[in-house]
Amino acid sequence: MTRIDFYILPETTLDARLAFACRLAETIARKGYRLHLHAEDEAMARELDDRLWTFRPDAYLPHALLGSEQADSVPVTLGWEEPPPGDAGVQAMLNLHPEIPEWFSRFERVAEIINQHQAVLTAKRRCWQTYKKRGYPVTPHHLRAGG
Repeated sequence: MTRIDFYILPETTLDARLAFACRLAETIARKGYRLHLHAEDEAMARELDDRLWTFRPDAYLPHALLGSEQADSVPVTLGWEEPPPGDAGVQAMLNLHPEIPEWFSRFERVAEIINQHQAVLTAKRRCWQTYKKRGYPVTPHHLRAGG
């Protein structure tokens, strides 16, 4: 069964949410997981694509947008509509979309990031309730400022 982790940030900004997403993506990839970042839309996916090159001066996290030539050969893919191909061996998803994609259960792990922005709180509360109602194990991780 898919394991769900909610990372709860004290900050209110989208910038803080995306910065944490980059750090979490690096951690997940370092643990050997293939990861898919599911963005809200194309603009967010492209913003994450740029940030993954620059979020730390000493970091390099190979990644690619779904549909690009490199998508099959990197540990991290980014998309906003479709899931990665079923044969891509992706084990984890970081969901930055306000809703849960219907194909979430194909992953071993799903991470959700909540910041203290009202729209995100409302959307992710619904996600939490949906996962729990369906019987998925949900674990909260309360993070401190700057963390």
